[in-house]
Amino acid sequence: MNKILSAVFVAVTLISSGCTSIGPGTVARDRFDFTTAISESWKSQMLLNVVKLRYGDAPIFLDVASVINSYQVTATANVGATGQLVSPYQAAANIGAAGSYSNTPTITYSPLTGEKFSKSMLTPIPPSSIFFFIQAGYDVGAVFRVLVQSVNGIRNNYGGAVRNRPGDPEFYLLIERMRRIQDSGAYEIRTLKSTEREAHVAVFSDKVDPKIEADITEVRKMLGLDPRAREFRVIYGSIASNDKEIAILSRSVLQVIGNLAAFIEVPESHVAERRVNPSPTEQKADGSPVPPLMRIRSSLEKPEDAFVAIPYHNYWFWIDDKDLASKGLFSVLMFVFNLVDTGVKEGAPVVTIPAR
Repeated sequence: MNKILSAVFVAVTLISSGCTSIGPGTVARDRFDFTTAISESWKSQMLLNVVKLRYGDAPIFLDVASVINSYQVTATANVGATGQLVSPYQAAANIGAAGSYSNTPTITYSPLTGEKFSKSMLTPIPPSSIFFFIQAGYDVGAVFRVLVQSVNGIRNNYGGAVRNRPGDPEFYLLIERMRRIQDSGAYEIRTLKSTEREAHVAVFSDKVDPKIEADITEVRKMLGLDPRAREFRVIYGSIASNDKEIAILSRSVLQVIGNLAAFIEVPESHVAERRVNPSPTEQKADGSPVPPLMRIRSSLEKPEDAFVAIPYHNYWFWIDDKDLASKGLFSVLMFVFNLVDTGVKEGAPVVTIPAR
């Protein structure tokens, strides 16, 4: 009988000790699993909205506001014995133990609607943020082609369905020279603070290679900047008010998505059925074709090696996982949402979790 009671005591002790350690042990697993799931769903949602805009459909964004995972563990144990001896050394006994484990995640979704939607989608991206993107190491050519409508009056191309137009040939020559300046490290952005507001200034270094100095001189000439100045104030607008300003007419999130959507490789059958407009004609700069910003492919079958893929109108639209340029630009597109200050402040949901 003593052995039986000892076995029951050990079982109950093990179950109880498991209950006390379940919380900390789930942190690493839950954080990884939920982060992966939210990341993949955010990528799919973004690609779906790009494709929907291409087909004239309205984009819908649904944010994950909060994730709460509640765990519950219960355990019971029982022991019983009869008074009848089986033998001089044994007694009949009953031993039982039971336990249950459950987790109930609560996920709160917040649709992007109303004032928050309009400000997030229609507010132009701050020009200073565009230059900070470049200073962070992103290619100036890709950043300007995606986020900039014009710089000091030199216009970028636009492939959106509302206003499809080619860009000025000088735009591509400008970003090519700016790319070489960026690679040489002869550029930086500074923030000047005053009592009233902040001002952002683009600065060209005065200690550079002669070839880079020639590129800086050409950039000044193309933008109509003071040939002797090294610092230029960055403002939002179409035209600079003087030769010491760089006027950036930046795009909104909706414009960025609409422009990228125009270059989707849509099925020819959908074009023939007039479900979608054909892709814009290839543009050339200095006699050379301008490559598309991002390649979004389409196929009847689900791709096996895709960075992200979504079904739409009985076809699969996807980005190849081996297409590093498109993957990088798609990630920039997801970052763009964080560049726009909606001005709408929302309180976090208050949730009470019962202790079990």
